[in-house]
Amino acid sequence: MRLAHDPHPKGYDVVVIGAPYDGGTSYRPGARFGPQAIRCESGLIHGVGIDRGPGVFDLIRCADAGDIDLTPFNQQVAMATAQGRLAGILADNAAFLMLGGDHSLTLAGLRAVAAQHGPVAVLHLDAHSDTNPAMIGGEYHHGTPFRHAIDEGIVAADHMVQLGIRGHNPRPDSLDYPRSHGVRIVTSDDFADLGVTATAALIRRTIGDHPVYVSVDIDVFDPAFAPGTGTPAPGGPTSREILALLRSVGDLNLVAMDVMEVSPLYDHGGITSVLATEVGAELLYQYARLHVKDKENN
Repeated sequence: MRLAHDPHPKGYDVVVIGAPYDGGTSYRPGARFGPQAIRCESGLIHGVGIDRGPGVFDLIRCADAGDIDLTPFNQQVAMATAQGRLAGILADNAAFLMLGGDHSLTLAGLRAVAAQHGPVAVLHLDAHSDTNPAMIGGEYHHGTPFRHAIDEGIVAADHMVQLGIRGHNPRPDSLDYPRSHGVRIVTSDDFADLGVTATAALIRRTIGDHPVYVSVDIDVFDPAFAPGTGTPAPGGPTSREILALLRSVGDLNLVAMDVMEVSPLYDHGGITSVLATEVGAELLYQYARLHVKDKENN
């Protein structure tokens, strides 16, 4: 997005950070190339949107800190490295926008954020709940981050919404775990029935004024709009629907964000990376909207 590169950021409102890693993928690899592809397409974005008023970067200070240097060989080492880097960013800056990379590293983000804010609310947009247990020797695969987070008490599960859930699961009881912990699940069909306005109201009621981490797995979109991902699931929302829903995020107490699971190898036209860029731009604008609102209230 034409941001300055600052590998040692201090004093920013939001730091964009890449997480080039796919050591937790269960099907099609390639998400390690996601941050590079998103950055490439983000040159399209200037930070000013229709009917938004001032440009995002006139409202908040942002920088691109580059990528976290992640090993492709060891899940535990990669998780610890990502958590340390993200915690360091939050020590000197207000928030981060992480570009993935597979969804396992959202756990690193949640751990870093919870160390500062305590247990956080979560808005999780995804085709999959990602609350499965470890399996086949993979402690931190991309289907586990929110189970770990709930078990560790770093997520306020009764203030968590998972939206877009659909498709195939490893077991028939795959959603029993999140539901038994109070997570509000809005399936893809639920979202279609409710519509954007009612769903946004449900999210506001559930999350309240808790500090919230917003995590967007690009496979929340129907693969017609985002084919470049590791575990595509037909029957999902359109890009217009999800982007419209994200316009309500600025009503929440947003403290961190990520856009995960872009795997450009499966999308030679680049439309998935373009969409991920737009999601990131919308999240930055919503953070800016919250930031301006806070200034006005103070």
